[in-house]
Amino acid sequence: MQLYSTNDTDRSQTVSFQEAVFQSLPADNGLYMPVFIPSLDESFLDEIEKLTFPEIAFQVATTLLADEIPALRLRDLVEDAIDFPAPVATLDDEIHVLELFHGPTLAFKDFGARFMARTMSWFLQQSPQEKERTILVATSGDTGSAVAQGFLNVPGINVVLLYPSGKVSEIQEKQLTTVGNNVSALEVSGTFDDCQRMVKEAFLDQELRKQVSLSSANSINISRLIPQSFYYFNAYAQLKRDLAFNPDWPLVFSVPSGNFGNLCGGLIAQQMGLPVDHIIAATNANDVVPEYLETGKFTPRPSVQTVSNAMDVGNPSNFARLLAFYGYAGSDEELLNSIQEDISGNRYSDENTKQAIMEVYEDYYGYIMCPHTAVGYLGLKDYLDKQPARVNGVILATAHPAKFKDTVEKAIGEAIPMPEPLKEAINQPKKAESISPDYESLKSYLLDR
Repeated sequence: MQLYSTNDTDRSQTVSFQEAVFQSLPADNGLYMPVFIPSLDESFLDEIEKLTFPEIAFQVATTLLADEIPALRLRDLVEDAIDFPAPVATLDDEIHVLELFHGPTLAFKDFGARFMARTMSWFLQQSPQEKERTILVATSGDTGSAVAQGFLNVPGINVVLLYPSGKVSEIQEKQLTTVGNNVSALEVSGTFDDCQRMVKEAFLDQELRKQVSLSSANSINISRLIPQSFYYFNAYAQLKRDLAFNPDWPLVFSVPSGNFGNLCGGLIAQQMGLPVDHIIAATNANDVVPEYLETGKFTPRPSVQTVSNAMDVGNPSNFARLLAFYGYAGSDEELLNSIQEDISGNRYSDENTKQAIMEVYEDYYGYIMCPHTAVGYLGLKDYLDKQPARVNGVILATAHPAKFKDTVEKAIGEAIPMPEPLKEAINQPKKAESISPDYESLKSYLLDR
């Protein structure tokens, strides 16, 4: 797999997958994108329901990365990363929920983080000159804890997490700040956008990178993005295998969206041949991408705090990849029209979100959604209301509702049980260092470690 920077529109400079994983961010401040996305054999999709999730993931990974990682090693990496289920819950014949929150931190990012950790560890073993790396991560909630658990005690790797003070849930903060060992947490007195900006500045600081070997584990890193495409194939397999799947109905995914990495994973799946008819980018009040889809204008702005805090992103970095999937030829209007054929956007208020949590709980036999999943539900529900044809609709359920216990319990009017991993985390003492939202504070921290 050869990759180019989204800022290099003629694709004149390319790197290998290993280089992209280690560098994370190109020197020109773009994002790495595959030069070519191969298609899967039609026979694979015709019989996908006969395969397990790890078997599906291995086939997709092999198609993408066969020239980078030997097949036997890749199988081990995939099977080690995906050792927990992603079941589908059926609400009705058009609304299905793909539960991606059954990993160790109870969030969908566990799959991608574990795959990345194991891939990077293997690359380190194959590269004697690479003795130690620091994984630098900005998180708006769930990414940090998933990365912390994925890279916990991986030899030769230290993890530094930046999170916005007071803008993640109490449980998320405990998951970020109680891991210890090779994982450190920095509490930034700012927003997620500040954290993301500081991380990007670190990757572009050549003086720093001569002294500290940096990699990222956000979705800016292509190795976090690729495994997120596996979810979509697995959902399709389960629809065909277990549910009342109608092959004549279009396949539609509603994706709770913040930094838009998960949606880009869906575009990879679509370009590899998965018959995705439409993707809904469902957001909260941080709606710069839905606004672009409606007006053609992308206007980043400071993020605002919501109950679906992992989506509180005012300048989503993966927007550059979203544009790259559709190429650079033609006018801005032609580009927008191409994107609109595949993707639509919606935004929802906190009141909408809490109302949806209650509605699903009351209407669908006590099914409980987290605030982010509820935003995805609203996106699909509104899409169905506007469509004359029936669809196979899938909502990506991104986190366990207990991670947002206060919000969810107020919405449904009942207590919800706390899973054991969350109980363990919340009883641990917080360990975090506070820093201001300026790059020099982060640079000093990294050089003094």
